[in-house]
Amino acid sequence: MPATGKGDVTVALTRTTDEAELAYQAAEVATAIDREKAIAEYQRAVSLRANFPAAHLGLARMYSETGDHEKALKAVRTAKRLKPGYAEASAVEARLLKETGGDDKAIAMFKRAITEGHGFQPEAYTGLGLLYKDRAEESGGGGDYDGEKTNYAEAAKNLGIAVKQLGSAPDAIVVMQLLGLIYERQEKFTEAIRLYEEFLRLFPDSSEAGAVESFIVQIKKQMAQPK
Repeated sequence: MPATGKGDVTVALTRTTDEAELAYQAAEVATAIDREKAIAEYQRAVSLRANFPAAHLGLARMYSETGDHEKALKAVRTAKRLKPGYAEASAVEARLLKETGGDDKAIAMFKRAITEGHGFQPEAYTGLGLLYKDRAEESGGGGDYDGEKTNYAEAAKNLGIAVKQLGSAPDAIVVMQLLGLIYERQEKFTEAIRLYEEFLRLFPDSSEAGAVESFIVQIKKQMAQPK
């Protein structure tokens, strides 16, 4: 999954003298600090080795972050052509489809990514969860409360799977909080507290820990109020 925000990012580097690989590694390091440099290095990598699906996928991610969806789709589809069954690339393509308004196509592509990943694809599960969360909010805003309930249930299901698959990976910090918010909106307060307590166990030193502690306090106060 892509990093959820800027900051310290650990990138595993491999000793190599291959210029294309060196350019790719430089791009990976640059993604969190300089998108333009990352794009330039990914471009250098694919110019040195056209058959480099991971570099094309890196380009797709960077183009997406800079808002160039046309180039992003072209790059991700090149990655998939070079590497059939590329689950991570399908997840990125699904996210791009969602961003351009193709929700139904995005859902199908997220599910394809999960199939290609043999059931393990936290990025795709997260993408599905966010898509259904957006649908729930749209339904609720339009007065369709049955649709809101159904979509929140789908959002919680998919984000719950993503949380399990991410474990203690850094991206779980954001996904767990999103899932907790949905539990609160569903009034599943016991589940929300359990999730937030697990968050504090996994990420006690995160910058969000204080806020999560306050969520627990607020929920317990709400549960204690007479109905």
